[in-house]
Amino acid sequence: MSTNEQLFERAQRVIPGGVNSPVRAFRAVGGTPRFISRAEGPYIFDAEGQRYIDYIGSWGPMILGHGHPAVLEAVQKAARDGFSFGAPTEREIELAEEILKLVPSMDQVRLVSSGTEAAMSALRLARGATGRNKIIKFEGCYHGHADALLVKAGSGLATFGSPTSAGVPAEVVQHTLVLAYNDLEELEAAFKLHHADLACVIIEPIAGNMNFVRASVPFMKRLRELCTQHGALLVFDEVMTGFRVALGGAQSLYARAIPGFEPDVSVFGKVIGGGMPLAAFGAKRAVMAQLAPLGPVYQAGTLSGNPVATACGLSTLKEIQRPGFFEALTASTQAVVQGLLAAARDNGVKMVGDSEGGMFGFFFEDTLPQNYATVMKTDKERFNRFFHGMLDHGVYLAPALYEAGFVSAAHSAQDIADTVSAARNSLR
Repeated sequence: MSTNEQLFERAQRVIPGGVNSPVRAFRAVGGTPRFISRAEGPYIFDAEGQRYIDYIGSWGPMILGHGHPAVLEAVQKAARDGFSFGAPTEREIELAEEILKLVPSMDQVRLVSSGTEAAMSALRLARGATGRNKIIKFEGCYHGHADALLVKAGSGLATFGSPTSAGVPAEVVQHTLVLAYNDLEELEAAFKLHHADLACVIIEPIAGNMNFVRASVPFMKRLRELCTQHGALLVFDEVMTGFRVALGGAQSLYARAIPGFEPDVSVFGKVIGGGMPLAAFGAKRAVMAQLAPLGPVYQAGTLSGNPVATACGLSTLKEIQRPGFFEALTASTQAVVQGLLAAARDNGVKMVGDSEGGMFGFFFEDTLPQNYATVMKTDKERFNRFFHGMLDHGVYLAPALYEAGFVSAAHSAQDIADTVSAARNSLR
């Protein structure tokens, strides 16, 4: 029995499923999860000492790669000063100022400890600010595991969803409307039926839990128009895309295509914590004034604005602002995707892919899926075989068809060449 198998067997005795987040269990792809012992640059190393080129990057935060010297120095200094105080620190202000400098749609942000917490709080804030109860989300978009967001689509056009998880009463999701991503007809119908009761629409501008599916510009433009027209807040979930697809997040990309575009509320995580538990949500001052201690919408967190996490995040945000950073990251990510597609073509395997900044995805299909229903029709079994082939060749992709991939600034041209070579062998 391998060391990874031994650890997995041991873990399953004391941790449900042997993991502390379900996708890590390899249930979607089969086999034994790798237990990681350390990481360096673009690589992770498992308990048996096997090195892998890492395209998960802790599911997005490690945009600089693992163990970046400047980030390590900042974290070590912060840790020596104290792990947690339960009181304000200057670094919280500095991190908030840095985020606001890069995302002009917000006047203020509130720091929290996880993307789930940030999205949950953003919805509460939207309801409190508008005095309305109903929300719209899109099938295939993941906004954390808050009860009101664990919903699958209803049975007909513009119908309310039903719980995806046991333990979530139907009453909790009765105000959550689930629509198809990129479907203008459903969007129009939903606003026509429910506009007076809609507090907000929450969306991943590039959905990373359908692999990689971006909202079309016409869809986003109309969504912004409808929210403005009917007084619903547009909530951008940029936990995954924020500071990952562009320095100003995905919203900066849509602003280039749609004059005057900006969301009303934004949710961030992952990159802003640099790998530490840290997230945030923000909006214009009038909306944020609804939050306690100023307003009636309650939100709190013992470890919010943790001094070590803010040091990690602040150092990361400063590094990604260096001249040419995103141009180089984008080029590396495009090289990965184009290399995979070329390897597939050379082996007579149909594959499509897409990327933005340091985030990418691919499908074993002829055309890029536009929503959850089309993603579900893609070739899952072929992906599973490919995943294990790549793993055997030392390349660590997300262990599920429905997850995006991430490239870091630490990935070298040789790492990408090795990845493409592994793909050729695996596809063959």
